[in-house]
Amino acid sequence: MRGRGHHAGRAARKRRQKRESAVQSVSMCHQLPYVRLMKFLHQRGFTSTPLQPALFADTGRGLQALRGIKPGQLVLSLPESCLLTTSTVLHSYLGQYIKSWKPRLSPLVALCVFLVCERHLGEASDWFPYIDVLPAAYTCPAYFADDVVAALPSGARRRALEQREAVREIHSSHRDFFRSLQPILSRPADEVLTYEALRWAWCSVNTRSVFMSHSSNHSLCGQDVYALAPFLDLLNHRPDVQVEASFNDVTRCYEIRSVCGTPRYRQAFINYGSHDSQRLMLEYGFVAPCNPNSVVYVEADLLCDVLRGDGGLDQKIKFLQENNFLHNLTVSSDGPSWRLMTALRLLSLPQTLYNLWKAVLLGQVLCEEREAWSVRTARTLCQRLLQESRAALDKISGLLGRSDQRVREQLHVVESLRQEERCILGSCLEALEGPPGQSGELLSCQPDVDAAR
Repeated sequence: MRGRGHHAGRAARKRRQKRESAVQSVSMCHQLPYVRLMKFLHQRGFTSTPLQPALFADTGRGLQALRGIKPGQLVLSLPESCLLTTSTVLHSYLGQYIKSWKPRLSPLVALCVFLVCERHLGEASDWFPYIDVLPAAYTCPAYFADDVVAALPSGARRRALEQREAVREIHSSHRDFFRSLQPILSRPADEVLTYEALRWAWCSVNTRSVFMSHSSNHSLCGQDVYALAPFLDLLNHRPDVQVEASFNDVTRCYEIRSVCGTPRYRQAFINYGSHDSQRLMLEYGFVAPCNPNSVVYVEADLLCDVLRGDGGLDQKIKFLQENNFLHNLTVSSDGPSWRLMTALRLLSLPQTLYNLWKAVLLGQVLCEEREAWSVRTARTLCQRLLQESRAALDKISGLLGRSDQRVREQLHVVESLRQEERCILGSCLEALEGPPGQSGELLSCQPDVDAAR
């Protein structure tokens, strides 16, 4: 009886786990776009994989393991013929136009133009099965509405505006080349190669391409490291997952090998790199939950605002800038970063102690009084950032109720970023409640005779 009960319990658990997996994901492999995509890839030499396209409740579209994947197992091998690279573009109908154009195009622009032209061709395009499964729009800052950009942290807001401007500049500076393509377009070039179309293509390449080094080509200018990888680009990112991903020069395939394995029916993930959430949002248009790399950035403008009563602030800021210490100032859930505390220690010093500035940047801890001032200032910075984060979340809450679906999707990305920021700052403030840490011999904060004169 005990054995039977144990067996029944184990079977029940397996049935429950299977039901839960089924609820959390829905296979998409029988949908026409994915049937066409797989046929397209098989015609180009792609064989088999233990993965299938599926819709997941938490991440959206991704790839599901049809059977258990063991550590070290090769899970995906995509032949070179399935990859969309600048070689693909230069051997296409666009090749003669690109090769004869001066000044030379960048690899990124060449790929973007090809994607726009292929989408313009519709089902007549050889790459239609791939184009058809690409997102129609993205949640990258280049797509963000003005209200969404305004809800970002200041540093991310600046970089979001830079991204938007970079795409606009690419479009405006290549209009003559776009018009040169009129012979191969069925509509006016200005109607096909619009800013919106180029933005879609730019985000497709920026968010979905894999790194693949190509030999230099005299027809293009700049480093060529892009490759669009159909099916493979359905793999979502998770910070704690490890994979080995690279192009195999022997097999001539782009290969993904699992390091830790994936249980049957679970989503298979890839790791895009050790990026914090701001970087993920800016580059890929999403925020990963439970990201151990997440931090909150402290911008120089906030430092200056908090310390605006210091008469020697301009000179100290200039010194920090000259020594490359005004960027990447952060706090995490564990507390302020070493870079931030080092900057604060220097900012705590009066001008009479100029002789100690370099020693501080080299890592020397100050006297207890200055150390306590630095910790108090770090706490003030966190409190200010927390206020801003809460105000942004209130603003987002109001916008969600009166925005269309497209803007709501963008707002949810920024909301996730701000919620994570709020949690990090709360934890950092708790960490700062303890006594300031000290390491090594403390520097005396008494001015020397020469410095005081």
